[in-house]
Amino acid sequence: DLVIDHPHQVWVCDLTAITLADGAEVYLAVILDVFTRKIVGWALRRDLTHELTLAALLRAMHSATPEIHHSDQGVQYADHHYIEYLEHAHIRISLAAVGQAWENGHAERVLGTIKQEEVYLTEYRDFADALRQLGHFMDALYNRKRFHSALGYLTPAEFEAQWRAEQFKTSTP
Repeated sequence: DLVIDHPHQVWVCDLTAITLADGAEVYLAVILDVFTRKIVGWALRRDLTHELTLAALLRAMHSATPEIHHSDQGVQYADHHYIEYLEHAHIRISLAAVGQAWENGHAERVLGTIKQEEVYLTEYRDFADALRQLGHFMDALYNRKRFHSALGYLTPAEFEAQWRAEQFKTSTP
């Protein structure tokens, strides 16, 4: 029943595996701002540990701190180091119920988009190639060029800029 009406109110998180050309798997963790649909943090690693999710969180928190952090109950998000970091930053923790993937639908959807529009269309030679191409897709294309119907066919960057401009207008005498 929460009304999400401003940036950094709720961040959702999830991770996925990506197969490289040589058959090795790497893991992508993504953090999405629900209001702006902007990918605010991400990390790619060769291992599936809490360090992956923490790296994505640290990247996201370079620019802002959310009020609420929502994820599934994966061990990487339930790791005590990860939880301590959130608690130390005074971020409310929200977890989807076990086996209830739809409770993390925004995160599931963004990972589906990344896979459909980037991963399934690209053969990554190695880790460095995957890191470069995925970073370009999320930072340059998804956030700055990809239109979202939920945002009135604006990009996440345009939507956030428009919202901030409107807030400035209403707060200025």
